[in-house]
Amino acid sequence: MSLDLHDLILHALPSEHFLAQPRPDAALGPPVGTVDTTTLAAHDFDVDTRTGFMPPQPPITRLPPAWESWEELLDDARDGKLKLGERPDLSEDDKALSDRWRARVREMPVLPTDDLKLSELLLRRAHLVLAWIMHFYIRTLPPSTADVRVPAPLTLPLLQVSQHLQLPPVLTYSDDVLYNWALKHAEPLAPAPSLDNLRCVTLFTGTQDEEEFYLASARIELRGVEALGLMRATMDEAFVGDEIAIRRISAYLHSLSVVIADLTKLLLAVREGCDPDVFYHQIRPWFRGADSDANAPQWIFEGIERDPTLHAPVELSGPSAGQSALVHALDIFLGVDKYSHAAHMTGKAGQPAPAPAHEKAQASFLERMKLYMPRHHRAFLGHLQANPRPLRALVEGASDAKLTEAYNAAVGALKVFRDAHVRIVALYIVGPSRRAGQSGDAARGTGGTSAIRFVKSVRDQTASAVIPQPEA
Repeated sequence: MSLDLHDLILHALPSEHFLAQPRPDAALGPPVGTVDTTTLAAHDFDVDTRTGFMPPQPPITRLPPAWESWEELLDDARDGKLKLGERPDLSEDDKALSDRWRARVREMPVLPTDDLKLSELLLRRAHLVLAWIMHFYIRTLPPSTADVRVPAPLTLPLLQVSQHLQLPPVLTYSDDVLYNWALKHAEPLAPAPSLDNLRCVTLFTGTQDEEEFYLASARIELRGVEALGLMRATMDEAFVGDEIAIRRISAYLHSLSVVIADLTKLLLAVREGCDPDVFYHQIRPWFRGADSDANAPQWIFEGIERDPTLHAPVELSGPSAGQSALVHALDIFLGVDKYSHAAHMTGKAGQPAPAPAHEKAQASFLERMKLYMPRHHRAFLGHLQANPRPLRALVEGASDAKLTEAYNAAVGALKVFRDAHVRIVALYIVGPSRRAGQSGDAARGTGGTSAIRFVKSVRDQTASAVIPQPEA
């Protein structure tokens, strides 16, 4: 059923029906005694019916003149092709170029951020620009640097902007993917960007490999918009819960399986444009956060004492696909999050393995990754999780063979998606690390977890969410 037809059905309901009630205030919630039926595709959550978690128009690519010095620093880092400080073939000219650029960062004035807080779009752009500058600054340092110090002119505005956005002061998935795109060609009549009409605005290396790595995720986000529509329709039918609703939900779940299968194809298509060794050695080191390596020096944020409202950051993992609200939404909607999100690392015989001391064991990796999402998207996931008629409970309680089959097909498609993720991690992290003489099993993901063991654990836990068929 299309979303337009679904809206017609809602409009035909009696005015007192709970599905026909007006949307509650985003801040206050529903009136006492009424059901919160806020649509999942609501602007309250910064989710668009055409582009999902991606913004409906290309993000702004320049801050106003008051913050032009930040933009110029990022331009010069990118256009000057600054090199990784850890590269063994770094020339003296390369080192001198990076030294001069980092000196400019240290010497720039501390710009105020109050006026940025008037616009969410400006805040997003400021976070992106400042976080990219910080990663350029840190990753061009010589590997022998004992103390990684973020200078005050960068620390203060980055932490202030991050505090307002409720984001860690580090590159996130939204900086690399959600807000880092533009159109190759104008599409004035298109309801959403075409998957092949996207380009990246900012890159560390300027390579097609890096661009394709980010765009693979952007294409998944856009294709996943249909999944969000199916979730919305399913949840509304679940409130009705009659025999017709069960049949419709079964159809929606089969459609969802098709969408998830397309997401799997898009995930695997990254291999067509991004070389694994180029990714591992030339791209990945740039966006790794402080949490990615237990042996790396801590990042020290200088000047933080100048603003008593600021605190030393505790989350500095860097961007990860685990920060995609779309993938979390699929988990929560299907009710497999209690399996997949509990996955951390597994030892022998599937038993939990002890987490290294540097890992944040107080929450699973996927739960921690929510902290790196835009706050409106976190609110969306919370709203989805608070659904009073969860799908999995509905399937288990209905004892309907066709509904259970449809549900298991969707869970199976999600498991296959995670099979593909295992293959990508093996290809892009484990393989190159072994070829470099490192332990493939110990290769760390963005958040500091053992990458291959983690994704295998999530995949296996997702498979365990299949519901046994009801007895005839």
